[in-house]
Amino acid sequence: MTLNFLEQISEADTIEDVWVALCDKMSEYGFDRLLYVYTRFKSGSSLGDPKDSIVLSSHSSEYIDGYINESHYINGPMLRWSVENVGACSWSWIHTIPDETLTIGERKAMEFNKEMGVIAGYTIGFKTDSVRNRGGIGLTAKPGVTQSEVDAIWEKHGREILVMNNMAHLKIISLPYTSSRRALTARQREVLEWVGEGKTMQDIATIMGLTTATVEKHLRLAREALDVDTTAQAVLKASFQNQIFILDS
Repeated sequence: MTLNFLEQISEADTIEDVWVALCDKMSEYGFDRLLYVYTRFKSGSSLGDPKDSIVLSSHSSEYIDGYINESHYINGPMLRWSVENVGACSWSWIHTIPDETLTIGERKAMEFNKEMGVIAGYTIGFKTDSVRNRGGIGLTAKPGVTQSEVDAIWEKHGREILVMNNMAHLKIISLPYTSSRRALTARQREVLEWVGEGKTMQDIATIMGLTTATVEKHLRLAREALDVDTTAQAVLKASFQNQIFILDS
């Protein structure tokens, strides 16, 4: 039931818990491979550094290596649709694009998906209140399921599928997320929180019982972990990733 699923994700403490629940639920509707992407660093036509995005997938590692790591995703027509639109779109939309308007990159992305059996499904673009934020999810149908069959599933269950994905998305972006390489230590989180509270280096040193040199060391390591140039940027990015000002589980 939809209500049971919504209760499950509302009580989830980690992104992994939400993702497992969503994958299991979507499989019941015939979608066995999901790819979710969310960024808070969109600028113009660029979606920012993939390392700063939330990327969740139930596809094979082979598919992800090609689609994400070889940057096919940048040219995927359905990803372009999700960046420019809000709501749900059948993959039959791809066939309405005139062949002569497709770029070489778009053709390669479509060929790659066909080779990997990613040929029928739906894409959802999530609503946002910022020009820098953008998120979407691709729901790939199980092998052997045609697009017309997917469209029939959507006709019957699309409204509840859309609601469940939107609620899962809202839960995901409220939870801490970072790659292991960019995870902050407890000390780095604490000093950034004090900076966010407007404290000076000397204030933070006194509060934490450290020297100002040690405080600056923690800030420098935090900037390096978050791949930013300034402490202000570090506070902003850590806040975006829900790494600071969080309650311990």
